[in-house]
Amino acid sequence: MLGRALRVFLVCFNAVSQRSKTSKILGGTIRAERIKVGLSQEKLAEKANLARNYIGNIERAEYKVTVETLARIAKALGVRVRDLVNDI
Repeated sequence: MLGRALRVFLVCFNAVSQRSKTSKILGGTIRAERIKVGLSQEKLAEKANLARNYIGNIERAEYKVTVETLARIAKALGVRVRDLVNDI
């Protein structure tokens, strides 16, 4: 019984780790693109109609981002969504 519980924990832990890794890559890509086009977090948030702290949270992989929000960020950066997720 303990063996099964440990296996379930490890599977769940791995899934969370993968999501975190994905969020870190996406956040880093958004940050790099933002800096590349010369926008502050505040200006990007304004252009994407989002809160400045939300942009920071996404860049630090503290929040998961929806496809709709990702599309708004991509548009504000002048790139395609696929450009932001290319490294994932």
